[in-house]
Order: sequence, then C-alpha cells, then structure tokens
Amino acid sequence: MSRYVHVLTPGDHYSPRTGSAVPTVVHGLNAATASPPAVVVARGTYADRYDDAEAIEYTPAPGPGRWERRLDAVRAPLGLPRAARRTWAAALAGQDSWEPATVVLHNAPQAVALVHAQHQPVLYAHNDLLRTYTRREAGRALGEVSAIVCVSDHLAERTTARLPHSLRERVHVVRNGVDTDLFRPGPGFPDRVQELRIVFVGRTIPDKGPAVLLDAVETLDRDDVHVTVVGSAGFSATDPLTPYERRLRATAGRLGGRATVRPFVPRTEVPGLLASADVVVVPSVWPDPCPLTVLEGMAAGAALVASDVGGIPETVADAGTLVAPGDTAALASALGHLADDPVALATARRKARSHAEARDWSVVASELAAVLEPARRTP
Repeated sequence: MSRYVHVLTPGDHYSPRTGSAVPTVVHGLNAATASPPAVVVARGTYADRYDDAEAIEYTPAPGPGRWERRLDAVRAPLGLPRAARRTWAAALAGQDSWEPATVVLHNAPQAVALVHAQHQPVLYAHNDLLRTYTRREAGRALGEVSAIVCVSDHLAERTTARLPHSLRERVHVVRNGVDTDLFRPGPGFPDRVQELRIVFVGRTIPDKGPAVLLDAVETLDRDDVHVTVVGSAGFSATDPLTPYERRLRATAGRLGGRATVRPFVPRTEVPGLLASADVVVVPSVWPDPCPLTVLEGMAAGAALVASDVGGIPETVADAGTLVAPGDTAALASALGHLADDPVALATARRKARSHAEARDWSVVASELAAVLEPARRTP
C-alpha cells in the first residue's frame, strides 16, 4: 500500500483552530490510517497542526483574481487550464522528492494533471466541483485520475453526470465519518433534564439555515425549549457581523432567555457543545453533500433533526428525523414532538448514537483503502 499524501486547498489550515470540513475529514482519516500519512499545507497557515501526519510545507502562489476566474469561461472551450491550476502547481512543486504515493487531491480537479507519473492521483470531492465543466473539459482535466471519491451518493450522481463515459467507473462513494471517542454523550444521557436543549453548530450563512431553526423555535413559543446557535459566517469569532447574522440575533432577542447565539468556536470546543444537546438540528436549505455535524451530533448522543436535501438523508438513514428544507412549520412540529414525548426523545438519542458508532473514522479509512488499492495504476 502506497503512502497517502493529502493535498489541502491552498490556504486551508491543518489545525484544530479551524472548523473547515476538508481538514477535519483528512484529520479523521489520518488518525485511523496505519501507515504514516502526509499533508501538503501552505506555509503561513496555523502552526498548531494536527499531529497525526507529516506536514509538507510549500510557498503558496497568489490565487486567481476575479478577472482571471471570468477568463476561465474563455479558456475552457479552447482546451486551456483554468487559472486555479497555478495555485495547485505551487502545492505540488516538491512532489519529485516524495516517495511514490497516492496523492489525494481535495476539491482539486485542476490539480490532477499536475501529478507526476510516479504517483497515483485521486480526486476527493467534498462538493459539486464540476458544475461549471463540460464533459469534454472534465475529461481533459481528469483523464489521468486513478479514482474520484465522493462523500455521498447524491454528490456522486451529480459528478458522474458531468463526466465522459470513460471516467464514470472511477467514481466511488466514501461517506464521512466521526470520532466516536471524541464525540460522546454527556452526563444524564439519554434523559432530558428540564428544558429541551436544541443546538446548531455551523457557519451562520443562509445556505446552512440557522434562521429557519430560530424561526421554528419562535413558532413553537414554548418556555421549555431552548436553542443555541454557534457559528460565524466564516471561521473567525472576530469578523464583523453580516446582515444575515444581525437578523439571527434580532430573532434570538425576541426569544429572550430561550435562545443563545454565539460566534465561531475552535474545533476543540465543539464536542462539549454537542454533548450538551438533547437535539442537534442541521437545517440546510442547499444540497449539502455530507455535513459533518450530522454524525457528530448523533455521536454526542443527541436526537438528529435535519433537512431532507442533498446527501443528508443518506447520512442520517433511519436514525433521525428529516423535514423539508426551509419548512419552518415542519421543523417546529418535529421539535415539538420531541419536547412532548420524553420516551421518543430518549429512543431517538440512543438510535442516533448507535448509528454514529457504525461510521467511526476507522470504518471510513478501511472503506477508502478498499476503493483506492484496486484503483492503483500498474507502473
């Protein structure tokens, strides 16, 4: 088995200080991988890195500007690479000094053609990366890829539709996992103490739907329900509030003591926040491919209520409650049922924890190895 070298998005941090999904997934996989992996990370990113992989640093190149990105619409039909390839070239500049490796390129279709012949290039898709690609351009960019790993069936279907037929058999699904030792139920699990404690953790942007959750709690209008929303538009607690975040705080203000809104917290604080919840809500209104908070909330012993959209239903399976995205009344009804029925709540919490235990990162790492080993090219 060749060594895994994970290449992060240029500028992303391999650190518990960030809440970004890609480094969290890479950290989960690396911690469960037997052979010592490596992570290619830009010099100047957070120095307090996860210690489960060798950090291969490089000097980043400037990212494409707005006009360069607009010119991609002209480059693509001419068969020219997109402007983003320059930044990926910087990340891969030192690859000739690496031992032959499986180079796992996260969200980087433009980087596949830059991987040298001694390595195995793998595209790991966490999002819908090819939505602006024609099949012809996708074929040119990904022709040498050993495998394309998608984090959900939903994402795999969207990705496959953009590929030429010659590449479609290289698409595989490896859903995200969770650290079931780090994310664990809190004291008193699975019984509710007094008020129903509802928690949202994530980016406070419209796509993630925290306003839908606050509106649902306002609709419920119950003194025995408390909601906590934790997050910022980006990954910094000190950024100025966006208009959307100001709206969230206005709604929370109307709820008085029944709502708390907090800015972004470091990754190390998330397990405790989720362990304090009776219910974790993932109210996305966009086709979220495989949000980590679903399994993290379940592993922490919370009942899970989430939007029936994107890859969320397959992540939840039958271990949580699904509601239509953006449907405030349906979300309020689901939360009201759990507030009214302590037996149903306790059952839902046990079922959620059991479901999460089956997706520990050790399971996911084994699934990834099973996909990538047969996909290796013959030298």
